[in-house]
Amino acid sequence: MELAYIPSPSSGVLYLGPVPLRGYAFCIIIGVFVAVWLGNKRWVARGGRAGTVADIAVWAVPFGLIGGRLYHVITDYQLYFSEGRDWVDAFKIWEGGLGIWGAIAFGALGAWIGCRRRGIPLPAYADAVAPGIAFAQAIGRWGNWFNQELYGRATDLPWAVEITSSSDGRVPGTYHPTFLYESLWCIGVAVLVIWADRRFKLGHGRAFALYVAAYCAGRFWIEYMRVDEAHEILGLRLNNWTSVLMFLLAVLYIVLSARKRPGREDVVEPGAVTSDSETESKSDSETESKSDSETETESDSDSAKDSESAKGSEGSDDSGDSEESKDGAAGSLKKS
Repeated sequence: MELAYIPSPSSGVLYLGPVPLRGYAFCIIIGVFVAVWLGNKRWVARGGRAGTVADIAVWAVPFGLIGGRLYHVITDYQLYFSEGRDWVDAFKIWEGGLGIWGAIAFGALGAWIGCRRRGIPLPAYADAVAPGIAFAQAIGRWGNWFNQELYGRATDLPWAVEITSSSDGRVPGTYHPTFLYESLWCIGVAVLVIWADRRFKLGHGRAFALYVAAYCAGRFWIEYMRVDEAHEILGLRLNNWTSVLMFLLAVLYIVLSARKRPGREDVVEPGAVTSDSETESKSDSETESKSDSETETESDSDSAKDSESAKGSEGSDDSGDSEESKDGAAGSLKKS
């Protein structure tokens, strides 16, 4: 008898009147907002404009969702195109099924289009959003909890997840919550990337490559625990092999990139630098103009004071001359 376990929701959908709120979609949306928010803060800290990350995300997010769904449908085609299945279900993205590899690949394509339109280097943008993507994955994995999917082998550990559904070949029981393991791992990956980026000033796509390598390291052992149906090659699940390949490519990129382009980009968004320079120049001009105006005002004030002093002196001299004239006249009268 299990003493403790993580209960699964009885339903992955909540209704506000006629409007369905699907837990899986809700987790994806929250993850996107977190990724854009954190990416924007990191982008501005690197010298970019506020709002640029969100503008490019308008391209990256839809591409990522399409790519993630395509990867899932292609690698698990039997779920949609085998006998007794309805191919229309392949379009029901809210029921779960997004492949991270397809999401990253197509998301990068969308980001490249957005960056190209803005004249921004894609590697710099990727570095800025890397930890945000990891946090988004951590949040998005809880969508699998709502759908009662992506669990591991049976276990009676206190943190086991209880599966109550018996649809699509599920067997009710308690299992390793691999969705939880991956969520926690992704949080660790995000923290690692943020720390390494601050410590080593990662640039030219190396922060993003670190995210890929670190994620793949965790995905390999988590994928190995899963028991849902998947294609296998030489006894390993397809996603295990993908994790190994992506890990090696990411590490190779970090090494070669560090040798070829050490350090970090000085300018990540040329337009932002020009705008800031113009703003500073305008501010300096206004300050100088104000200073000159104040100087002229002070000069005019000093001139007025000098004028008044001169008039006062002339008045005093005239008064002295008048008194001398009066004394001279009085003396003449006495002599007479």
